[in-house]
Amino acid sequence: MSYNDFRNEHARLSVLRALAESAGYASNSAVLRDELERFALRLSRDQMASVLAWLEEQGLVSLDAMGTVQIATITRRGLDVAEGTAVVPGVRRPSPEV
Repeated sequence: MSYNDFRNEHARLSVLRALAESAGYASNSAVLRDELERFALRLSRDQMASVLAWLEEQGLVSLDAMGTVQIATITRRGLDVAEGTAVVPGVRRPSPEV
């Protein structure tokens, strides 16, 4: 697996976890970029848009455009992946909470 693939898996999981913890299970792409940066996962706007589009294609989030940002809302399936009760290839599996 390439470094880029590994990084994308982590970014996708981090987005899902952030949405799972958000009020209303939703957030905008700008806030999500800031959240990922806290974990040294710096993404450009284009990279974040690609991550969100991929998650939407997998049925893990739904997206709505609001001006220059996208609003991402986690789906039930996405919540299962964020919690580790479902596995989707291309999303890093979360470590157990011990």
